[in-house]
Amino acid sequence: MRPIIGITMGDAAGVGPEIIVKALRSNEVYSTSRPLVIGDAAIIRRALEYTGVQAEIRSVSDPGEGAYECGTIDVLDLALLPEDLPVGRISAEAGNAAFRYIEKAVSLAAAHEIDAICTAPLNKEALQKGGHLYPGHTEILADLTGTDDYSMMLSAPKLKVIHLTTHVGLIEAVRRITPERTYKVIRLADETLRRAGFRQPKIAVCGINPHAGENGLFGEGEEEEKLIPGIEQARSEGIEVYGPLPADTLFFRAVRGDFDIVVACYHDQGHGPIKVLGLEAGVNITVGLNGGIIRTSVDHGTAFDIAGTGKADEGSLLEAIRMAVELAPKQNV
Repeated sequence: MRPIIGITMGDAAGVGPEIIVKALRSNEVYSTSRPLVIGDAAIIRRALEYTGVQAEIRSVSDPGEGAYECGTIDVLDLALLPEDLPVGRISAEAGNAAFRYIEKAVSLAAAHEIDAICTAPLNKEALQKGGHLYPGHTEILADLTGTDDYSMMLSAPKLKVIHLTTHVGLIEAVRRITPERTYKVIRLADETLRRAGFRQPKIAVCGINPHAGENGLFGEGEEEEKLIPGIEQARSEGIEVYGPLPADTLFFRAVRGDFDIVVACYHDQGHGPIKVLGLEAGVNITVGLNGGIIRTSVDHGTAFDIAGTGKADEGSLLEAIRMAVELAPKQNV
């Protein structure tokens, strides 16, 4: 049976509603999944006007009520926002609503009423103005699911990247990298790819320093202290892992096909190469959530500067829905 993908609306003042209605005019989405928007029906209906998309909006109170047919957009309507909410502006009201959509999606996923979560972008400043002091989706999901060991994974057609650290400064990122964290993220990468159908994933770990330290020439032995023990532990368990390897050539090798996934040490080390491949192609995945909950997301922001114009590209959301479909059935086997 096609998995039910819960699509959270994100910040209603941004492009989330627009990319959702554009994505849900695709026959392919409905042939592979049952998409359920979790948000405000009035805002989704307004997005039809911005985009010119022709569709019927159906408000439902339960995933089981959805029609899940192309030409009809099923919305689990939380009715949190006014229809005339200003677009392109930071709003505490929209930030709070974005959090509530995620909260509802997590409760549905935990109860196995939906098979995966796919998130449209939120705005961090609006989120915090709305009273929710998180740096982003990943940390919200970890908190709501009571998960300590999680990671951010980015996926593009020729490259997958998983992170040891994300939304912290560079000095703090290096401090947080430990052999235990390195091992856990390698293991998460291996488990996630195996669920997606890889029989023996090839995992490569970036060095922290230029040239991966070059045998102590650069840095103060961070690779030896923080990375290598974790790599060796994973390798002893039969995981096919390589490194630490110089980051300046590793991503080229991964795109070429030498490796299935790269472990990045900090935010920009992993995000930069993915975004060079194209913003429309990137998908953000939260890996390791308790309960086996799958979450994918677009890899771009709310784009307030073009919100309400209908210009936003839905390509990244389509990729995120495809990835949610790919992971969800294997998670439920």
